[in-house]
Amino acid sequence: MVQTPSRQYRRTGNQDDVLTKLAARPGSALTGRTGVPGDKSISHRALMIGALAVGRSRIEGLLEAEDVLCTAAALRALGAHVEKAGADWIVDGVGVGGLTSPEDIVDLGNSGTAARLLLGLMATHDLKAHITGDHSLRSRPMNRVIEPLSQFGAVFDARDGGRMPLVVQGAAEPIPVEYDVPVPSAQVKSSVLFAGLNTPGITTVTEREATRDHTENMLKAFGADLDVQTATDGGRRISVRGYAELTARDVVVPGDPSSAAFPGVAALMVPGSEVVIENIGINPLRAGLFDTLRDMGADLDIANLRDASGEPVADITFRHGPLSGADIPAARAPSMIDEYPIAAMAAAVATGETRFRGLAELRVKESDRFAAIVDGLGACGVPVRVDGDDIVVTGLGGPPPGGAEIPVNLDHRIAMAYLVLGLAARKPVAIDDAAAIGTSFPGFLDLMTGLGADIAPAGD
Repeated sequence: MVQTPSRQYRRTGNQDDVLTKLAARPGSALTGRTGVPGDKSISHRALMIGALAVGRSRIEGLLEAEDVLCTAAALRALGAHVEKAGADWIVDGVGVGGLTSPEDIVDLGNSGTAARLLLGLMATHDLKAHITGDHSLRSRPMNRVIEPLSQFGAVFDARDGGRMPLVVQGAAEPIPVEYDVPVPSAQVKSSVLFAGLNTPGITTVTEREATRDHTENMLKAFGADLDVQTATDGGRRISVRGYAELTARDVVVPGDPSSAAFPGVAALMVPGSEVVIENIGINPLRAGLFDTLRDMGADLDIANLRDASGEPVADITFRHGPLSGADIPAARAPSMIDEYPIAAMAAAVATGETRFRGLAELRVKESDRFAAIVDGLGACGVPVRVDGDDIVVTGLGGPPPGGAEIPVNLDHRIAMAYLVLGLAARKPVAIDDAAAIGTSFPGFLDLMTGLGADIAPAGD
C-alpha cells in the first residue's frame, strides 16, 4: 500500500516569500492501493464537540492539515486541552458552557469551516474574542453566520460584509432561535446548532435541501438531545436541546472523500490506470461526486462497506475508461460543493457536453472557484462557457492541450484539480503556488507520485 506521507511544498523565505510552482506532466498509468488523510469536515467537528464534552476523547485518523490544526489551536486558546498522543489526538473537554476568552488574537488561517463553526460555539459563551485569518479567509463573507448568531444575543464587530478581522462578544444570557437557512449550507446549519448547545430551551434549524449531516451524527454520538425530521420534499428540520451534558468518546475519522477525489479522478482520466482507495467516507450527503461520475459513465467499484463512528465507509476502485458528458442538477450541489473543480477536469476529457447547474456558491469559496474553473479550463484549451450560474464544459473526448500555468489564489482544491488535469493533458499544466495544498491534503505530492504521477517543481 502507498502510505500517506508528509512531504509538502510550502512557501519559503521570510518577508519575501518564494512561491513554489509545481507542474504535472502526462506519463505512465496510475496504479496501486492507497489511503487518503482523514475527513476534514469530521476532523473539525470531532475536535470541537470533544472540547465541549465532559471527559477525554481520543480521535483516531484526524486530518493533520493546516485547516484542522488551526481549529486545534483555537480550542486551546478557548480553554480546552488538545494534544497529539502518538498517532491519535486527545481532547480533554471543558463541558458545555466552559469555553473562556482567549488571551490573544485567534488566527484561523485559511479555514472557513473553522471560522463559521467556532463562531457558533463562541456566540453563546460569555466571552470576547478577536478572530482573523489569512488573506483568503479575510475576504470571505461571514454574514451568513453572523445574522443567525446575532439572534442568540451575540454581538459582532466586523468589516464591511461581515469580513474578518472581527470581534465577537458572546451572549451572557442567550435565547433559543428558530432559523431557516436561506441557502443550503452545512456550515451555517452547524454553527447555529453549536450555538444552541449552550442556550436554554430548544434551538431549531430548517434547511430546504439536506446538507452533509456530520454535525448531527457526531452530536448524537456524544449524547446531545437532537431531533431530526425529514420532509417529503427532502428538506430537514433539526432541533437541539440546550444545556445537555456531552460525554467524551473515541472517534475514528474516515478518509476524506474530497481528498480521495483527486487520485480517483486522475485514475479515471489517465489511460491504463486503476487505483484502489481504502477507507473512504461515503456518507450519502457527501457522495454527490460519485453519483456525477457514474452519470458520466465512470468505472467505479465500491466494496467492503462498513461503519466507522456512525459514518459509512468503503474501499473504492477507480478504473480508466471512456467518460461522457452529463447534465448535473443544481440539487446535487450540497453533496459535492467542494468537488466541482475536480469534476470539471473529468468533464474536460469526456465526450460531449457537461452542464454543471446552479454554481453561484462557488463564487464565495476559498477563492472564486467559478471563475477559476472557467478561466483555467479555457487556458488549457478546453471549450467552456458560462450560462447564468451554470458552467458548461465541452469535453474533448481525450487529452486537452494543457500547457498553461494556473494561478491558484490560495485555493487548495484548485491547485490539486489542475495538477490532475496536467496528468491527462498533451502538455504539462503548472500551478503558481503549491503551498495551498497543505490546507487539506498533507502528503498529496508523495501519494500521487507513489501511484505513478509525474508531478514535480516546475522547470525540473
